[in-house]
Amino acid sequence: MRNDLAGYLEGDLERIATGFIFTEGPVWNPEGFLLFSDMPGDIRRRWSPADGVTVVRDPANKCNGMAYDGFGRLLVCEHSTSLLVRESDGGEIELLASTYDGKELNSPNDVIVATGGDIFFSDPTYGRTRDFGLERDPDLDFRGVYRLSGGDLALVDTDFTQPNGLCLSPDETVLYVNDTERALIVAYPRSADGGLGHRSTFADRVGDVDFEVGVVDGMKCDAEGNVLVTGPNGIWVFDPTGGHLGTIEVPEVAGNLNWGGPRWTTLFITASTSVYRIETAVAGAPVPNMKRVEMTGGDNA
Repeated sequence: MRNDLAGYLEGDLERIATGFIFTEGPVWNPEGFLLFSDMPGDIRRRWSPADGVTVVRDPANKCNGMAYDGFGRLLVCEHSTSLLVRESDGGEIELLASTYDGKELNSPNDVIVATGGDIFFSDPTYGRTRDFGLERDPDLDFRGVYRLSGGDLALVDTDFTQPNGLCLSPDETVLYVNDTERALIVAYPRSADGGLGHRSTFADRVGDVDFEVGVVDGMKCDAEGNVLVTGPNGIWVFDPTGGHLGTIEVPEVAGNLNWGGPRWTTLFITASTSVYRIETAVAGAPVPNMKRVEMTGGDNA
């Protein structure tokens, strides 16, 4: 780990689980466990300090990104079905998005939930490949990012080669989205009513798009507005102005990350065959899942 992150990190990187094919989609449940997907293996698993690793869903429709809403319901991006679904604690599955303009979505990849209930998700074509989904041709001729609000699906932007990770700033006034095959992160100003302004480039040249060492993929903000994203050799940390502070080095190719733990200061990293964790001096940016707060405006999806 680079010296300029010495004050950011507390303790050493620890591998807490291994033996998988390619791990993705980590999300922390306040009841004390982490959910993650072994995407090519088509299994969703959970990890807890007490029970270690157990199987939650098999098969899992090669699920990728996951997020909880303010009511504790799990949102899941399913690669092999091209669906965004929501699961209740009782196991009921509700369809949130499947098509746009009468055509099947590519493969919802990552998803986040705003405090007011708006849902944002990316839709590249990775889930239409053999190992990470179900091999098939896309219906849409673009790869986009969407906003689901009040039950209405709106297209945010199509100027992507492969949109992937996305996150909100701590005050939710900025939406960040990365493009894996352009190795960059873009930012959209977000107004009080949830509307988005014109995008700008937040950071570019995040590596050389070499999948053997790591690419921009999973991305999260911390409580101070720093942006953490997977990249070459681990997790790249950018300050709120886009300056590269340093890299949390990971011994495997990192695919995604998320905060959890009792104080939301444990950074969990899904990296190829394993799951890692490291303590940070800063908590993750507030999300509805943290306190199960009732979302203003009610159920917007």
